[in-house]
Amino acid sequence: MPVTADTRPLPRTGPVPWVAMYHSVGDPTDDPYRITVTPERLDAQLRWLRARGLTGVSVARLLAARARGEGRGLVGLTFDDGYADFVEHALPVLERHGCGATLFVLPGRLGGDNAWDPLGPRKPLLTADGIRRAAAAEGMEIGSHGLTHVDLTQADDTLLKSEVAESRAVLEELTGLPVEGFCYPYGTLDQRVVDAVREAGYGYACAIDPGPLNGPHALPRLHIGQNDTAVRLLLKYRLHRLRRRPVEGV
Repeated sequence: MPVTADTRPLPRTGPVPWVAMYHSVGDPTDDPYRITVTPERLDAQLRWLRARGLTGVSVARLLAARARGEGRGLVGLTFDDGYADFVEHALPVLERHGCGATLFVLPGRLGGDNAWDPLGPRKPLLTADGIRRAAAAEGMEIGSHGLTHVDLTQADDTLLKSEVAESRAVLEELTGLPVEGFCYPYGTLDQRVVDAVREAGYGYACAIDPGPLNGPHALPRLHIGQNDTAVRLLLKYRLHRLRRRPVEGV
């Protein structure tokens, strides 16, 4: 048989996307994991972005823009775990700066707390109504962080499927919106976990440092904390693109 050339377009790959990882927005005084920023610090960090012609957006919007060959000047903003303080403290700051974000929540812990953090302190998580309120805000995207925040690389196949697939179904029923994004709890992933997330129908997934894994279901992110002032943000922004390789197909 004659061999014909494959004329399908190759996936677009550009510079590694800059996706910032936040968690709680509130009082960072008792914060052994350094996951909390004050509303004032978040405000200053977003002002820094905007002063440089950058706009914080949801990961879905960032990836869609890049797929069109656009996306210059867009930065992905993500908030993990679905803390209740997001609606009270983070949303007003995001809205003030005209920014969107992706909020990764745990539908198996609605109205609960961060019991997976042994050192505490206990932080309340969003209720179903809180998630709906966040989903209704301009530019916001709701994604899954699993059902209960477990290390998926240590989960058996049944638990893995429940955490990945069931969490998506619950969130879509809760919000009435499609759920495209997933975030790996603790940032841990391997090929089996990535395959499960892809098979569950997610369009993308966020990690922290995905190691050798690459692609839209292994997106690297950069932790942003209370100590990240303008100088540190500039260094992180530049070093992220130097240290991270391009993401295939993104």
